[in-house]
Amino acid sequence: MTKSRKKAASPKRLKLLLKKGDVVQVISGKDKGNTGKIISIDRNNARVIVEGVNIVTKHVKPTQAGQEGKIAKFEAPIHYSNVLLYCKESGKGERLKIRMNDDKSKTRIFAKSGIAAD
Repeated sequence: MTKSRKKAASPKRLKLLLKKGDVVQVISGKDKGNTGKIISIDRNNARVIVEGVNIVTKHVKPTQAGQEGKIAKFEAPIHYSNVLLYCKESGKGERLKIRMNDDKSKTRIFAKSGIAAD
């Protein structure tokens, strides 16, 4: 008898309201309160890399003879639920919602202040 094998489930890509280049504020963790620009987004794992936030150090071994090892500092990804889009008018991070325009296009707006985010 042969066993039927299940296909490996492909990771679900999340639809995030954040985009690359958005300025966000960290709302939890060791960098709570800091703001920075989104460098990259991993939609499969729901993580974002924010400029100047969650800096980690990594000891890098030399790969060739005669090369020196070093200690590299870089931004590590954080979960997207730990950041909010930064509103310049209110001076803090706010949640987003989507408004459908009359011409069926979508606009991101801040949930509390009602200001367009783009």
